[in-house]
Amino acid sequence: MHKTSAWPLAWIYVVLVVYASLYPFSDWRDQGMAPWTFLTAPLPKYWTWFDVLTNVLGYAPLGFLLALSAARTHRVMHGVVAATVAATLLSLLLETMQGYLPVRVPSNVDLALNSMGAWFGALAASVLERIGVLDRWSRFRARWFVPEARGALVLLALWPAALLFPAAVPFGVGQVFERLEAALAGALLDTPFLDWLPLREIELQPLVPLAELVCVMLGLLIPILLGYCVIRKLTHRAWFLIAVILAGLGTSALSAALSWGPEHAWAWFGAPAKAGLSLAVVSGLALLAAAKRVGIAVLLLALGVYLSLINQAPASAYFAQTLQAWEQGRFIRFHGVAQWLGWLWPYAALVYVFTQAWSRETRN
Repeated sequence: MHKTSAWPLAWIYVVLVVYASLYPFSDWRDQGMAPWTFLTAPLPKYWTWFDVLTNVLGYAPLGFLLALSAARTHRVMHGVVAATVAATLLSLLLETMQGYLPVRVPSNVDLALNSMGAWFGALAASVLERIGVLDRWSRFRARWFVPEARGALVLLALWPAALLFPAAVPFGVGQVFERLEAALAGALLDTPFLDWLPLREIELQPLVPLAELVCVMLGLLIPILLGYCVIRKLTHRAWFLIAVILAGLGTSALSAALSWGPEHAWAWFGAPAKAGLSLAVVSGLALLAAAKRVGIAVLLLALGVYLSLINQAPASAYFAQTLQAWEQGRFIRFHGVAQWLGWLWPYAALVYVFTQAWSRETRN
């Protein structure tokens, strides 16, 4: 028996929904009206299909994950109702809280669409359960993965989403040093503690091609090794290696297309990226038969070197303009979520790998 990955994914998605609904978390104030007034407000005269689709699709994964979690208790229809009610209550709470944010507008239509999206997602989970798809997934998981694979599977499911936010280096996630330094300096401004903050005497320099190549290789090798730690058979690891490479290439191309336009979808795939990709494939093949404890040791080393290198890379001026367009533009609430995933993913992986390294099974 294994623990379902749906529950942690559902909780992570709840956090993302809260972030997307209440961003930018500033200028909270009483608007001079009851926060639930929006429930009886007239329907809006103007709307777009984009707003309709984003509200429906935004809550569909939440309903799906909640109902999927309930399906593991063999109460599928109860799960559909419970998932829809839970998602609706969450949407009601967030829409009410938006009444205290001047830059956000609570809407009864948004509430209805969110509830509809959650119901669609929960119904999809119910249908998949009834036709046996979830049982086939359970058998597939049992064949491919060790029983305690939930943490790794959650991280692997989030990795492509973490790549959506544009990175200064291909497959580069976890680049937080410059922003963390600036945020800390801003927080300590006009306080005596600012003098305690160590200052860099030399500005960060662009990575040399060799360092960029290593970052690309490790950026792909880390999720590959993470999968190896929970995949049973050598042939399954080989298929997983191919899947990670394809997912990384496809997501990076999509991110570039969204950032700079479809015609530049593969502009990032230069010589260092190609060489790093090739080395990642070679390294992945060389480690196909590695034991779990060996894979964990190599993975810890890879994470350490990778995070050290990636945080020595500055953002170019052109890249900074791209980030500003993502963060200030129309899709700010969604790209902000991808940004946090891109920042935190390797550190979450590092914590997970440390826990695995200290587990009794690995030590034995």
